[in-house]
Amino acid sequence: MPSADAFIQPQIQRERGVRLEPLALEHEAGLRAAATDGQLWKLRVTSVPEPQQTRAYIETALQLRAEGSRLAFAVIEDATGTVLGSTSYHDIVPAVRRVEIGYTWYARRVQRTHVNTVCKLMMMRHAFETIGCAVVGWRTDNFNYASQRAIERLGAKKDGVTRHHALRRDGTVRDTVMYSLLAGEWPEVRAHLLYLLERDK
Repeated sequence: MPSADAFIQPQIQRERGVRLEPLALEHEAGLRAAATDGQLWKLRVTSVPEPQQTRAYIETALQLRAEGSRLAFAVIEDATGTVLGSTSYHDIVPAVRRVEIGYTWYARRVQRTHVNTVCKLMMMRHAFETIGCAVVGWRTDNFNYASQRAIERLGAKKDGVTRHHALRRDGTVRDTVMYSLLAGEWPEVRAHLLYLLERDK
């Protein structure tokens, strides 16, 4: 399989004080600090690394990037360089021009702020307008109601639920809720996200 870089050029993106930067080992300390804000690794429905696993988390993301299936980003406060969390393109399928957005988490202090909306705006804009994707997808744990609400707030459509689909960190097996957004739906969703960001200033 070709590198993820062959389909999605890894580039820095900036919007409204937030920067997306391809995840690298240099982000280890910042990523660890972001995860510690709220002890996010204790949440059974997320993929946040435990502090001592931060380097392995980044190394895994880099390996998946080399294999062509995932391109991870550090989410950074542009003015200060502070790492706020991470997000990724994953399940990258160039043959059908499909990517999914996931592995997304943020330090507690920036949850329910503009940060997630800005990140999704940048990632969807890049996927649809630069790469030429036909569809962008999301998936989340059936018990991660906050994630489901956030995805639906973006304008994505619920495709359905894949039952008994993936292991959680505690060894239980989750059902996975699947969402998608088609290229033809993007202009309206883009306008809506921009409206939300202007309204919430």
